Amino acid sequence: MAENNSNIAPSGYSFFGSEIIGRKVVSKGKQIGKLEDIIIFETETIPEVTFFIIGRPFGYQSLLIPWKQIAEITNDEIIIDIENVEKYEKEPIPSQVLLKDHIMDKKVLDMDDNELEVVYDVKLVMSNNKLYVTEVDSSKYGFLRRLGLKWLANFIYSLASKIKTDTIPWTYVQPLPENIGSFKGNVKLKVLKEKLLDIHPADLADILEELAPDQRLAIFSELDMEHASDTLEEIEPRVQRDLISSLEKEKAVELISDMTPGQAADILAILPASESEEILDLIAKDDKESAQKIEFILEKQDEKILNFATSHFFKFSPETTVKEALEEFHNSAKDKDVIMYIYVADKEDKLIGISDLKELLQAEPEDTLEKIMTTHVISLTTESTLMDASKLFTRYLFRAIPIVDEEEKILGVVPYRDIMNLKHRFI
Repeated sequence: MAENNSNIAPSGYSFFGSEIIGRKVVSKGKQIGKLEDIIIFETETIPEVTFFIIGRPFGYQSLLIPWKQIAEITNDEIIIDIENVEKYEKEPIPSQVLLKDHIMDKKVLDMDDNELEVVYDVKLVMSNNKLYVTEVDSSKYGFLRRLGLKWLANFIYSLASKIKTDTIPWTYVQPLPENIGSFKGNVKLKVLKEKLLDIHPADLADILEELAPDQRLAIFSELDMEHASDTLEEIEPRVQRDLISSLEKEKAVELISDMTPGQAADILAILPASESEEILDLIAKDDKESAQKIEFILEKQDEKILNFATSHFFKFSPETTVKEALEEFHNSAKDKDVIMYIYVADKEDKLIGISDLKELLQAEPEDTLEKIMTTHVISLTTESTLMDASKLFTRYLFRAIPIVDEEEKILGVVPYRDIMNLKHRFI
């Protein structure tokens, strides 16, 4: 039997609870169960791991394996060094703290009991042959990793490492209650919400979208007016509607009045007509001019986008060569309203592809447009409104968007500058 686990991992080696809980446990080359939970002991600084709880199949009692009996942790298994399995058949006592049962998936509160986030995971670090809990992870990366989608989390956040490492040090966590038993409470922090909610509105919007409606409203109501306004703009329409509908009308009016007329119109447009009209009437009582601007934008947002389209754009058949297209471009560009995209249509004028000017210039002269074009085309329809176009431009950052009919025939193109300039004149 090993007296210690000095070879288990080097100091500084770290991993997350979700990466190890559920991993198979092996003794003497034979699997005896899976890691069910981890018991920690809270010291004055950070908690130390004391036991691994091993769940066993077929109704056998769980095992409590002391940390010193853990011989090795590999990428796919945990190796323990014990002689007599029955010796370790025990249940945790009420005073022991379990990571999975007591910490993970609990709400994070600040010292004023304001609900903030959820603990999706915990970080463990090796130091001097001991294993410690150093941080709680309430980030979106932790959420995906907890779902077993670490590969997706790595891909999504490969260019956003600050989110990936957005964890809360355990030193901010208040001591857990004695005789914790089957603890169903919350993880409480030693800091106020003002210090933790100093995050970008887009990140806060992501958090709010995942919470239950009552939790979402509790957090949103604590934000100052500017932070709440900026965050509301980043939230998806369904949640926007739920939040505004849940607020007292006076609070909703104050929040929307703090926005520009264009932003306010975007919010009111997703509400039921009766609710939107009520809020607009209340805004008019204090600021009639702003209310008129908002109402004007709302009316314009419903205007059909076809009214803003141009027919002055480049359209070619798929058999046209790059050389022919470039020659036409040089001859006619000054007469076109849209020159950054080349639209490809068949004999029936059905839009089948698109190519931007950069792709055209980089292609071989003898290549046909059919060879270099992109067939996945984002388009508007004859029923699309100014608001629909504005949302597509914001989402995709295109410089122009084509309009097609029910048969996918291209009817015109809407330049980005025309829509944005039109909107700016309203504000």
